[in-house]
Amino acid sequence: MDDELLELQRQFEFAQQAKSSIRLSERNVVELVQKLHELRIIDFELLYTVSGKEYITPEQLRNEIAGEVKKLGRVSLIDLADTTGVDLYHVEKQAQHVVSEDLGLMLIQGEIISQSYWDSVAEEINERLQECSQIALAELAAQLHVGSELVASVLEPRLGTMVVKGRLEGGQLYTPAYVARVSTMVRGASRGITVPTNLSVLWSTLQQLLQEMEGATGVAVEGSFFQSLFNGLVKEGEVLGTLRAGVHWTPTVFAMAQKECVDSFFSQNSFISYDALQKLGISQPIQFLQPRYPQGIPLVTAFVHPSMIEMLDAAIEVAIECGSWLDSLSVLPTSFGAKDASKILSLCPSVQSALKANKALILGDSYLFSSSFVKDVYDRIEKEMETFSHSGSSTIMLSDDSYLVKEAKAGQDLSKSSELRGTEKGSKKKKGKSSGTKTMSAEGDSENEDYIYTKSKKNQKKGKDMSSSQVADSRKGAKKDSFKTQEEIVPSEEWLMQKLVILVPDFEEQGTDDPRTILRHLADYLRPMLVNYWKERGKALFTENVEKMKRLLDNLQSKLDKSFLNMQLYEKALDLFEDDQTTTVTLHRHLLRTVATSIADMLFHNLDVHNKLKNGTQVEEDSQNSESISLSPGERTAIAKSFPGSQSKRALAVVEALEGKRVETFMTALRDLAEDSGLLLKKLDKKLERTLLHSYRKDLTSQVSAETDPVSLLPKVVSLLYIQVHNRALQAPGRAISIAVTRLKDKLDDSAYKVLTDFQTATVTLLALMSAATGDEQDCSSDRILSKKELLESQMPALKALVLGSSLA
Repeated sequence: MDDELLELQRQFEFAQQAKSSIRLSERNVVELVQKLHELRIIDFELLYTVSGKEYITPEQLRNEIAGEVKKLGRVSLIDLADTTGVDLYHVEKQAQHVVSEDLGLMLIQGEIISQSYWDSVAEEINERLQECSQIALAELAAQLHVGSELVASVLEPRLGTMVVKGRLEGGQLYTPAYVARVSTMVRGASRGITVPTNLSVLWSTLQQLLQEMEGATGVAVEGSFFQSLFNGLVKEGEVLGTLRAGVHWTPTVFAMAQKECVDSFFSQNSFISYDALQKLGISQPIQFLQPRYPQGIPLVTAFVHPSMIEMLDAAIEVAIECGSWLDSLSVLPTSFGAKDASKILSLCPSVQSALKANKALILGDSYLFSSSFVKDVYDRIEKEMETFSHSGSSTIMLSDDSYLVKEAKAGQDLSKSSELRGTEKGSKKKKGKSSGTKTMSAEGDSENEDYIYTKSKKNQKKGKDMSSSQVADSRKGAKKDSFKTQEEIVPSEEWLMQKLVILVPDFEEQGTDDPRTILRHLADYLRPMLVNYWKERGKALFTENVEKMKRLLDNLQSKLDKSFLNMQLYEKALDLFEDDQTTTVTLHRHLLRTVATSIADMLFHNLDVHNKLKNGTQVEEDSQNSESISLSPGERTAIAKSFPGSQSKRALAVVEALEGKRVETFMTALRDLAEDSGLLLKKLDKKLERTLLHSYRKDLTSQVSAETDPVSLLPKVVSLLYIQVHNRALQAPGRAISIAVTRLKDKLDDSAYKVLTDFQTATVTLLALMSAATGDEQDCSSDRILSKKELLESQMPALKALVLGSSLA
């Protein structure tokens, strides 16, 4: 046997030493292996190494990977690729096979780690933990270059064993001694709490205490660690109390004191407010009280005993029987609100029966009135309203515009009396530059208007017939609008409250905190009934006033026809002076201040009376007489503002036109206002113009023949001359007489013109002397005035002859 082995060894050595006659290249070897693989002679997988000069089987690669892991415990796949010389792709693939076959291995973040490795790591951690008492998982994870979750999953099954003696809480690893120490601190702090506390605040305090104890080297303890220890203490019964929402802790000692306090207050006062319970730490008062006091009644801000309702019910019965009123808040505790009073009133048996029998009513939330009391107050206020209406002062209850109208009307009476007194005194004391003109315009206008009325009556009838349908339509529209306007005239809330204070002084005498509150509630209740009464009464008054309104409009139309025709007649004379701007402005302003103002005052007064009648206000018959009405600018503006709608705007335009410089503007504004008011303004035609001029000429002629005052004679003679020469009715102030005389130079012969100018010059001299006179006895001006008057009186026959001779012919 030995000989045979020796022979074989010699042959093998010879074969090794023998030189090959045929040598294969690396390429030939690769092709040969590929051919063998294709022919299925090599029927297993081969992997190339990184160098490309070696082949390795997957089984061999897995064996080498397993060997490395067993030797090192933790191997990176990249390191395995370098060690085995195989591409990383194949290493990863085979590493997954190795890990799946061995449950003691895990593939984490490109590394294969064995359980033996984790056992050794756990032992190291345990040794360090015993030294430091606590370790943060984040610190361990950073040292091991793995995630904190992985470290926690590895340590959790080993905690409490011989490998790791510790407790894991909130990312921290603690020793049992440290846990017992902190648990003792939590127990002491929890037992020291006597009021409801948020545990988060307590845990923050304990964290600061631990940091002060351990210094800068200590690790911060999470609140969840304290909470976990606290939950354990509560479960074991070492800390007594109630935990809500995980952090709100109420000690048992506090809950007992809280219940005793509530029981004591409720038994003594028969009520307890929710605010008091909130201060005691009871966040849901009703849920807390109802189980303890099933007979109690929850209100909006308090919880009451049924005896509270009985007490209020007795007071209400007395108020209803006596026909009085009651503020329930005055009977209830001061902490009760209006909503509480409303709810407790609804629970009183006497209130329920009184409301059902209409014996009482509740106003606001807390005020109860007997029906007899309210009826008595209503009847007295209704009588007050009737008194105001009959006395013509119902405007007390209206809007601000009505106040203005009332003030304007009051001012009218004062202005009338003062102007009348001023006129009387002025006529006796002095006669200035414009005295003659004033006499001419005032007297001439009034007398001419009377004459025009009789002469042009037929023309007026024609105009009325032509426009009767238009006037009727406008009056119908006024009737329709009257009810709408009537709705706006209602007693105001402030007026009602003032009347209630006067009629029922009990509201202030009984010590109500805010009398205006109860007054406002009562006024709000009474006002709709009073408004309805006022409307019904207004409708009745309107029916009575229809005839008055018709008569008023007829009279107004007649007066307006006469005045407006005269205004048009005087306006035509202004065309003669259009080339002289200064004189034109003077004449326009004079006509606006005299005739136009009289027309506007008459129209405003009558429209104001008409609107009052239309609104259901009683108006005295004397106030409808507008023959001598005279208004100040402020009164006109106040009356214009009191007109309804577009009528007010057009009336204000008339007031503005009176202060202007052009008569045309006034005439346009007057036409618009008359049209808006349903009135007609006649247009002056040739026939009416001739009739009016003849009347005006005849009237002036009689005045000139009877005139004895030389100063008043001149403007009348000038007006007559303009009628004779230009066929125009001139209305000129004293300062425009000289210009008017100058314009007659070419129309009169020299002798007549000389008589006129001499008289005008002497008149101006006389007026100048009279204005300069001081009234002193040593002053010689009185003699000069007397002589000048005698001179003028001597020239009066010649001046009268200028107009009377031709007119009589």
